[in-house]
Amino acid sequence: MMNFNPEILGLIGGTLSCITFVPQIFKTWKSKSVKDISVSSFLIVVCSTIVWIGYGILKDSISVLLTNIIVFFTAVIMLWMKWKFTEK
Repeated sequence: MMNFNPEILGLIGGTLSCITFVPQIFKTWKSKSVKDISVSSFLIVVCSTIVWIGYGILKDSISVLLTNIIVFFTAVIMLWMKWKFTEK
C-alpha cells in the first residue's frame, strides 16, 4: 500500500468508537429510564479516555486524540443523565 497514512484507518475506527454510545444516549433521553445504566462502567470509560487522550497527545495522534475526546464527552453525558433521571 503506497503512501497509506495509518491515521486514516485510525479515524475510521475512531468514528465507529465515537458513535458507540449515541444510540444509548438517544434511548435514555427519550425514555428517561436509567435504572440499568452502570455508573461504574461509564466511570471506567471516562478514566480510560483520559489516559488515551494523554497518549494521543504524547504520540501526536489525531485519531486517538479526537476519538477519545468525543467518547469522553459521550460517557459524561450518560453519567449526567444517570444523575438527572435517577429518582430521588
